[in-house]
Amino acid sequence: MPPATPLLSLVQLLVPQTRSNPKLRNDLVEKAQAILDEHPAPSVETDISHLGGLMKRQLQQGSSATAAMNAQRFTNLLSRFLDQDVVTQKHATLLFLQSLASVSPPEPAPRKYLPSLGAPPPQSRERASSLRQTSGPRTNGDVPSPAQPRTKAELLKEHRLNQGRQNLPEHLLLRDVLYLLQGISGKYVHFSDAQTPGDERSLVFIDPSRYVIPAPTRELIHRLSELGHLYSRVSSFIQASEGNVSAGLIKQSLCHHLQSQLSEYFRLVAVLESQMAQTAGDETDSTSLPRQDSGLTLRRLEVWVEEWRLRMRMMSVCVEGCKETSGGALVSLIHTYTDNGDPFVRQFTDALLEEVSKPFFSTLHRWIYFGELHDPFLEFFVAVDPNLADQQYVQSSNALDFTSERSKGKADSGLRLWKGKYKFRLEMLPRFLGEEFGRKIFSTGKSLNFIRYSCHDSDWVTTRNKLSNSGKVLRYSDISGLERSIDAAYRIASQRLFDVFFEKFKLRDHLLACKNYLLLSNGDFADHLMDNLTSNLSRPANHLSRHHLTGALETSISATNSRFDPPDVLRRLDARMLAYNHGEIGWDVFLLEYKVDAPIDTVLDPASMEKYSILFKYLWRMKRLETVLRESWMKLACGSKVIFRIPELQHHWHQIHISMAEMIFFVRQLRSFSQLAIIEQSWRELSEVMNKKEEDLDSLINAHQTYINNITNRVLLRSTRPGKEDVVRQLVDEAFEAMLQFKEATDDLYKYSLGEAARLDSEKDAERGVYTAPATRSLGKEHLSRTLRLVEQFSVGFSKAAMSVYSDVNALEDQECKTLSVQLGFSDYYTSKRQIWKQQQQSQDSRAS
Repeated sequence: MPPATPLLSLVQLLVPQTRSNPKLRNDLVEKAQAILDEHPAPSVETDISHLGGLMKRQLQQGSSATAAMNAQRFTNLLSRFLDQDVVTQKHATLLFLQSLASVSPPEPAPRKYLPSLGAPPPQSRERASSLRQTSGPRTNGDVPSPAQPRTKAELLKEHRLNQGRQNLPEHLLLRDVLYLLQGISGKYVHFSDAQTPGDERSLVFIDPSRYVIPAPTRELIHRLSELGHLYSRVSSFIQASEGNVSAGLIKQSLCHHLQSQLSEYFRLVAVLESQMAQTAGDETDSTSLPRQDSGLTLRRLEVWVEEWRLRMRMMSVCVEGCKETSGGALVSLIHTYTDNGDPFVRQFTDALLEEVSKPFFSTLHRWIYFGELHDPFLEFFVAVDPNLADQQYVQSSNALDFTSERSKGKADSGLRLWKGKYKFRLEMLPRFLGEEFGRKIFSTGKSLNFIRYSCHDSDWVTTRNKLSNSGKVLRYSDISGLERSIDAAYRIASQRLFDVFFEKFKLRDHLLACKNYLLLSNGDFADHLMDNLTSNLSRPANHLSRHHLTGALETSISATNSRFDPPDVLRRLDARMLAYNHGEIGWDVFLLEYKVDAPIDTVLDPASMEKYSILFKYLWRMKRLETVLRESWMKLACGSKVIFRIPELQHHWHQIHISMAEMIFFVRQLRSFSQLAIIEQSWRELSEVMNKKEEDLDSLINAHQTYINNITNRVLLRSTRPGKEDVVRQLVDEAFEAMLQFKEATDDLYKYSLGEAARLDSEKDAERGVYTAPATRSLGKEHLSRTLRLVEQFSVGFSKAAMSVYSDVNALEDQECKTLSVQLGFSDYYTSKRQIWKQQQQSQDSRAS
């Protein structure tokens, strides 16, 4: 075996048959070694300065200023080149550059079909083959160049001729490759059938008996056949989508764009077929090799389809991704391919998105400018609830039909229509918009739709004209313009919706009415209503009549400043009775309500009105206790000269005055905390939001819900701990109940004191000889002791409940609620009282033990 190991490896790589045929391998290695020995490399003197001078003189030919300038630039570049340490073969580099400069450019070939398919003329190849002969200066005269050596391809060709088989002519393979580019099998190369629909097709070569297809050619055909495989995949997707009636508009647009791309691809294939036909016509023998200096070859074919290979790959990726996606998700998928460093991929994807997104932007245009959703294939990121799609509100012209509105229930409330008619689908939102921007688009169209079909705005035409003037053509290539257009539409639609609610439907008046009447912020009205209803509400609930309640309500309105409120507000007020049980009185079932209709119930929704009712019942009971305790205190103050005539009751009445003062202080601090610290402060925050009129209706709805939730949680002293939300509220109810029982027991003691004082006066009159009417019989000591026990029991019960409220309120998480603890215990009254009770309890326990 020859000792040249690299040469042996090269022979085995180029001729795979030599790996199993030692005789053939040795023959080829020996022949290759003989060729290398017969053609030694020419020896030239590596004189860089001499070579540089030759090149400079060549540049100085001519007398123009350009030649002198070029020579000067060459001198500067040469000096910089020689200072570089990176280039080691400086002489060889300069020799190569001089050889390139000595070659004249070839004459351009006539362009019949494709401009780059023509090969350079033969004389240029002759000049290129003579570069080695004139590559550098000769020091010993001109030496004739050796004979042109044979290439490796010629050696392999000669070897195959010796073996009896030649390579398959390239023009035959070209015909098959053009078939492969169209996804069609050829005569010598064809696609194998897939075993299952998900399997990939492979490429099969069929070698004729007289010819062989070499491995490099097979590899080249493999690369070219990728284009046909991708074409088949894209074409199959287009055909399947055309037959699918449920394919969306965006997918149809994608198929249309892909079909237009395939049409351009077919035009290229047609040009290549024409060029191949011309090349085949120049051949005299179909079995002979085609001329390699002109026409279409496999290498040139690969160059011409390289761009289309990238296109087909991108189209194939889009096709594979959109099989499971549609609509806005498909647009997002294609948009992800724009984040690519390859300019070609980025440009192709942008052009694809520009066409594919047209149905999306058409739907977007109707949504943000008209408030209409036209999405038959559910491709948009906004979806409509079919149950609410045709729901509309019709305002009555004369009187408000509140009964019919209430009979509809929560299902038809304005808030449910606003919140539930349209849904935001994040999965269908294109990524180039972003979630925040998509929410703004969603709110814009929803506001316009609500103005038109729920508010029945007669000035809708004006709003539409403003939107039309601010709107532009929406397209993917102008994202910045898209953002400006949507911002303008969002601002106009939101402002118009606020104007409709506040100017046409007087939303501020309704919110203020709920605060003044249901939260008892209107003090004179609450006092008059309490005075007018006291006699009625003290009776059993089954003895009440609704017309008496409404009459008292109308009297209270006409007697106070409430009569100056808008008539639409006053006619919405109504007094009614709740469902009652046996034994309940009017105070337990009375309720003042404020009736709302569409579209006001979008903000004052049924859930919020239910919270207003809960707050009214709580504040009304607090108002009743304050009134009752105030009247009881005034009664005791007026009768103090009488009741203090009984010496044995003076101490008890003194303790009663102390307990009653404590109760009045407790109730007034609760009312002050509820009205001033909570309700008024929350109303101030809500008024700021209404005055700004920023963002959209959702912000107003959220602001009102925050307003009513803060009032409910803080006024009712609710905790955030699970299972213990209403612990403090229950303690307050216990304190309220103890106050009412204490008041009733005090009234009994007051009656006893008046009777006992009258009896004592009668006895003194009899002693003086003055005749008076007979005094009523005394109730007895037993009744007195029982009454005193009840008074003390209820007083102690209230004190314990008040102390518990004081300590538990201080432990609440809400900082606003802790101010109530400061108001109740500012003098450390409950702290000192708790210590006294502990000492008394300890002393009792010690005596008992």
